[in-house]
Amino acid sequence: MMLRNLVLVGVTLISTGATGPTWEHWQTIPGIFDVAGPRQDGSLVVAGNGLLYLVDAAGVVTPYARGSQGYTGEGGGAESYLTVSPGHAVTGAGCSFAPDDVFVLRLHAPLGITRVDSRGNASQFATVAGVDSLNGITFDTTGSFGYQLLVSGTALGKTTIAAINCIGHVRIITQTAPTLEGGLVVAPAGFGPYGGDLMSPDELSGKIYAIGPDGTVAVAAMSGLPVGGDIGVESVAFVPQGFSRGGAAYYSDRATPGNPHPGTDGLLRMTSPYLAGAAVHDGDLLGATEGGATMVDVRCDVTCQVFTVVGVPSTSHGEGHIAFTSNPVSTPSPIPITIPVSQPASPVRGPLLLGAILVVLVGFGVAIALALRRRSGGQKVSKPLDARRP
Repeated sequence: MMLRNLVLVGVTLISTGATGPTWEHWQTIPGIFDVAGPRQDGSLVVAGNGLLYLVDAAGVVTPYARGSQGYTGEGGGAESYLTVSPGHAVTGAGCSFAPDDVFVLRLHAPLGITRVDSRGNASQFATVAGVDSLNGITFDTTGSFGYQLLVSGTALGKTTIAAINCIGHVRIITQTAPTLEGGLVVAPAGFGPYGGDLMSPDELSGKIYAIGPDGTVAVAAMSGLPVGGDIGVESVAFVPQGFSRGGAAYYSDRATPGNPHPGTDGLLRMTSPYLAGAAVHDGDLLGATEGGATMVDVRCDVTCQVFTVVGVPSTSHGEGHIAFTSNPVSTPSPIPITIPVSQPASPVRGPLLLGAILVVLVGFGVAIALALRRRSGGQKVSKPLDARRP
């Protein structure tokens, strides 16, 4: 495994004690273990018990891909993570991924990817050779990996990262990456030294790795949250631009009987005001744990800092990706503002008001002077004629 020189560049744990906001149990979906999207219509795609569902902005849950050519995945608790195509053209491939197509890990032979098109029809898309299992999937939305589909798998204790283009051709990026699993995401260009890298969590160590297009690896952050199997960081995701003006984050809470974090089979939600109130910014990386759905915010510029967002674990059992919907509210048009008289006057109104006061005072003074003059003059020359004496 090749480690880049900028390992742990300026990573600072800012806080680990704050409780922060809490997740809302939003909708119940049997066997839920992953959520992806949104699609162009704003709906999310949810996987549970080997079946797919659509969830719209109002929370209405609709079965999806259930026709004769529909999708039937693995049952029995298999973690067939999924992702939704944003519709990018693949660099140098002469083709594009269709928007809203769903790509799901296929965990039975032959290991690979199943595609579910926007009409709900399922088909084999690609086979990934040389791995014993598959455990992560995401799209490159920044172009550093050529806008391809990225998949992680394991073999001989190491992790393989594969890039798959729009016709199903598989290219191995590395076969020596460290242990990782769960919700993966590619960093936007402005994410400090890790812009364009594949960000991936390791629940066993709490490390959040950055894997470059050339296969080199760096540790971008330490979560500072509890670690271990079924406990540590399960998913990472970037807060989309505009999210702070309106939107919600979603995470799967899988029912796991007998676990210290038994879960609820629910789709968790946290709306943007709560995240903004916890000082989460658009473009930050969020990392959520499997045990308790605690969460940190990673912000990278020249250096990286880690902030606790949800510090107290709940009974939730987080799985898969963190997904976002954004519905920014347009900035209202400027309207006239009337300043109450009890407030200090503006720099323009102040001199005008002072001038008006001076004019009134001067006028009042002149009026008094004229009155006194008239009164004084009458006493000297205006006596009645019958009061005169020879």
